[in-house]
Amino acid sequence: MSLEGCRRLGAVMRVSVYWFGRPARSPYETQVEDFRRRVSRRWPAEDIALKPANSLREADPRAALVREAETVLARIPPRWQLVVLDEHGQSRTSTNFAHFLQVTERQAPPGVAFVLGSDLGVASSLCDQADVVLSLSPMTLPHLLARLMVWEQLYRATDILGPGNYHRAGIS
Repeated sequence: MSLEGCRRLGAVMRVSVYWFGRPARSPYETQVEDFRRRVSRRWPAEDIALKPANSLREADPRAALVREAETVLARIPPRWQLVVLDEHGQSRTSTNFAHFLQVTERQAPPGVAFVLGSDLGVASSLCDQADVVLSLSPMTLPHLLARLMVWEQLYRATDILGPGNYHRAGIS
């Protein structure tokens, strides 16, 4: 069935990026919103800020991570694919990431939830529950830059999967 046919039946996969913190005044925020809008042309997309577990951060960082994991899991709708972004996750090329999304879309989950941890990281219990743990880089990235990279790669995936001219692979 075509994407348009799926849309008529209400079977379009949704995409959400969950992250901990508050939006900052930054040119990156504008770019995040631009890529989110572009992704929305193929998949309904949301950028969802969650409150970090500030009360536990100093006294017990591990407990803060567990609370944050509980917070995000409570927000993700049932049957959604859970993709946790962590520096120790799998690395993928942009084309491989697009293929992953295409396969996921064909499996017809209601949506895919991408989760970025707080500045403390991600609870191991959240990684254990994830369908996939991905790494954007083996390096530690600033939170806002990581968010921007997720949205940019989601947009790039839509371009790879559909007619587009944004992704330029193989040009030397």
